Amino acid sequence: MIIKPRGTRDFTPEEMKKRRYIENKLREVFESYGYEEILTPTFESFELIAKKTGEEIRKQLYVFKDHGGRELALRPEMTSPVVRFYLNELKNLQKPLRLYYFANCFRYERPQAGRFREFWQMGCELIGCKRELADAEVLNLAMDGLEKINVKYELHVGHLGVLKGVLEKFKISEEEEVKIRRLIDKEDYEGLERYLTQILDEDKKNLIFEILKFKGGREILDELREILKDFPKSLEAIKNLDKILEYTYNKYVINLGIARGLDYYTGMVFEIYGKKGAKQICGGGRYDNLIESFGGESVPAVGFAYGFDRVMMNVDIEIKEEKYLIIPLNESLIKIAMDIAKKLRDKGKKVEMEIMGRKLRKALDYANNKGISKVIIVGEKEAKENKVTIKDMETGEQRIVDIDEL
Repeated sequence: MIIKPRGTRDFTPEEMKKRRYIENKLREVFESYGYEEILTPTFESFELIAKKTGEEIRKQLYVFKDHGGRELALRPEMTSPVVRFYLNELKNLQKPLRLYYFANCFRYERPQAGRFREFWQMGCELIGCKRELADAEVLNLAMDGLEKINVKYELHVGHLGVLKGVLEKFKISEEEEVKIRRLIDKEDYEGLERYLTQILDEDKKNLIFEILKFKGGREILDELREILKDFPKSLEAIKNLDKILEYTYNKYVINLGIARGLDYYTGMVFEIYGKKGAKQICGGGRYDNLIESFGGESVPAVGFAYGFDRVMMNVDIEIKEEKYLIIPLNESLIKIAMDIAKKLRDKGKKVEMEIMGRKLRKALDYANNKGISKVIIVGEKEAKENKVTIKDMETGEQRIVDIDEL
């Protein structure tokens, strides 16, 4: 027997109902902010995917060559493909561009709770605005989406410029900074301690750890300003973060320990943690240099993505649908039953026909097992009078009505 590939899933009809319901609720929120949907190819050139992450990402991807020898990769995330799309076709459009997407992505990782090799992202990119209002908009949008679907969450907001200003003054190279950020993102503080001990003296190392421990409300920014008063670039980043939070719903924790795993982020960064299954359910931030690094002009941008599968682990929902089953009691009544079904479908109803030739009792058992809400029984005597019997499967009540009244 052939089984599904490791790290992938089959979704039952019941699961798909829930996923589509949540997807559509989130779409409503994106579109209420003026975002428009786009979609990019499932695979891109490997060069695009590795552009900001380097060759070492190869072992985390599904990489293959096509018949022309071109090296391609299944997309592991959506921001780089969106930037490529922007540069190819969208760069001359009026700014800002508000774009959103829902797409499957792929990473060759060890499957574990909430982490799959095929997974779904739903997110947005706001391209062309460098003002703090843009950062605040995506933060508020991310929160509104989760509140629309009743997910309990905690939002943590940081700013890469705070630590970057310190590292620059300490003459840390770009390569060293990337390594530091990756250790922070993995929360490998023992590894970070060992690495910083190799490249910095004790006082400088202690200052970095002091910054990473900062957590709280906006009030902690004054204390941070005092500690970093000799680091002008860090002070500029704190000012920027303070302004962003002025326009953001007051439902956040400032967390300077957020580094984000992708190297293209430049300013405000954030992560959202679910209160039920899976830790991180959303992440994003500002990436003002990414478009330029891909060969375009310097264009500011900010965005985020929900890990849709992880969001679903935090959703508690039961979907009730009104569905009908039409049961013709003999062969001569099938055409009448089909006409009734068509009229109801034309009115937007979900209607099944009994096509197995089951007796009434067995057909009603089927309706019960399938969660059908109402059964329409087409009997010979009633049909001659242009009538049918409707049975409510929840209450057991049944009555005879004119077909035209259906």
